Amino acid sequence: MKIGKYEFNSEAQANKKIENLGIDTDFNGNEFPTHSHQIVRLGNIILKNGEYDWGGKNIKEIKAPIFSEKYHVDVIWKGIEKHPYGWGTYCVDLDNEGCHVFAGVSYLKNKI
Repeated sequence: MKIGKYEFNSEAQANKKIENLGIDTDFNGNEFPTHSHQIVRLGNIILKNGEYDWGGKNIKEIKAPIFSEKYHVDVIWKGIEKHPYGWGTYCVDLDNEGCHVFAGVSYLKNKI
């Protein structure tokens, strides 16, 4: 298994890439993946935390958090050693585990 971290230009673009990995529809019209990869949609992650005043009954925002303009997705790839077609362009190569980890699986030890 390999782990990839990706940032797409939009949620729609990420969803299209995920859909292209393979989906099917059951008799109730519910879609489900036909692949064994594990995908986590992180969305627009926080790049810098906001600042808040926690005193009193109401929390006051002092400085708003800064969110990424990119849509982030983490994937555990099963049975492949390189990015599927079209995914490599959107791969990010981190020198840390990132803001999301798969339970018990190191990104740094398993990155694609």
